[in-house]
Amino acid sequence: MKKKSNKKDLKLKFDTTWEYAPAPESKDHVKINTRYDLFINGKFTAPDSGKYFDTINPATEAKLASVADANQKDVDKAVKAARSAYENVWSKMPAKERGKYIYRIARVMQERARELAVIESMDGGKAIRESRDIDIPLAAAHFFYYAGWADKIKYAIPGADSRALGVAGQIIPWNFPLLMAAWKIAPALAAGNTVVLKPAETTPLTALKLAEIIQEADLPAGVVNIITGAGATGAALVNHPGIDKIAFTGSTDVGKIIQKAIAGTNKKYTLELGGKAANIIFEDAALDQAVEGIINGIFFNQGHVCCAGSRLFVQESVMDTVVRKLKDRMETLIVGDPLDKNTDIGAINSKEQLSKIRQYLKIGVNEGGEMYQSSCKVPSKGYWCKPTLFTNVSQSSRIIQEEIFGPVLGIQSFRTVEEAIEKANNIPYGLSGGVWTDKGSKIFKVTSQIRAGVIWANTYNKFDPTSPFGGYKESGMGREGGLHGLMPYLELAE
Repeated sequence: MKKKSNKKDLKLKFDTTWEYAPAPESKDHVKINTRYDLFINGKFTAPDSGKYFDTINPATEAKLASVADANQKDVDKAVKAARSAYENVWSKMPAKERGKYIYRIARVMQERARELAVIESMDGGKAIRESRDIDIPLAAAHFFYYAGWADKIKYAIPGADSRALGVAGQIIPWNFPLLMAAWKIAPALAAGNTVVLKPAETTPLTALKLAEIIQEADLPAGVVNIITGAGATGAALVNHPGIDKIAFTGSTDVGKIIQKAIAGTNKKYTLELGGKAANIIFEDAALDQAVEGIINGIFFNQGHVCCAGSRLFVQESVMDTVVRKLKDRMETLIVGDPLDKNTDIGAINSKEQLSKIRQYLKIGVNEGGEMYQSSCKVPSKGYWCKPTLFTNVSQSSRIIQEEIFGPVLGIQSFRTVEEAIEKANNIPYGLSGGVWTDKGSKIFKVTSQIRAGVIWANTYNKFDPTSPFGGYKESGMGREGGLHGLMPYLELAE
């Protein structure tokens, strides 16, 4: 006799949402010192003031380490060490020998990749999958790439003699701590410059681990100096008369201050500043692929990327479908422990940044936007923000015009190609963007008219050491990566 099926039981079975068992990355192999000094002239040196500040794990709010707070005297000491190394060692060394040192740094970085990835996630809050699979491998790849350029620069610029600028002062943000350090240090060294680097005060640990790697690679003392501190330390570096070049990645407001500070001096500069990237989905796009690209571009990195696709323009005929698919996908995202391999979205970098994001959520609602947040659970301790999207927002809405730097997506519709281009360009920023369509001709038309430095087609957030990156308008000037990233560290003579 055939057994009668229980349709109710079947429905319960298929409606069940499976939860992953925890899969934490091991921390046993990681060593974090209780205190870190400044790395000057090849040695870790106590700060002149004797002051230290704490770096905090944003997922647990626990202290990780005490880090030296550099003052003006410390900055002066670091710049002088870099100048001495430039004049006496690095500028006199054959280019192929410089390349060997840069290559050695890359190899040691590869060997310590697991340790660096875990520290990056603990100090910055980002998911271990991103640190492990993207940030650390890309950082090592930049050192490998520029190691190859060291003895080939003269062949890249036919008919012109080139020489290094001298001492480069470099200031990096908290969203990609080790990768940003690699973006700046590697081309500077390949071009023959020496460096003073200041990492962000909330994420200094991987930069200090890089100092250990530099020691292990036997880089000559003073070629790379790493000083930690907050805004005052950065200002002292920018204003130091011994600096020949400033490279800054950070907010547009600080970038403008730097421009004013070095106006009238002979200092060269590159600025990679804020962004408010537009993703454009046309009705002929592969919608599931596009939705996954949008999720990757704004949520997987907590929106902590200057090129995060935080504005989405969807052709009117598929608007409802795309929004529904986005909401469904958001419900599957896991927010939680950054060291858990199942985690999609980690912690917000700091209490201050979380407060800023929450202010923008209130602004979006007060301006009439319809807010949707994932129903996911978040830990009770730490700094967390659920993935959020806004519909029914206008072009003048602050959440559309201003950089939030959080997992917040604003969605608008359009009808024609021309309308999409006009809306995408109607913003002070011009760093990056994305286009999703099945038509190659449409890709060429749109990408040629969007005023942004980097535009991806049917993908998003793809980086390579050989490709230049940078923006227009208030997103900065100059490029990093590729040959274009090498040129700002060279002075050319006909």
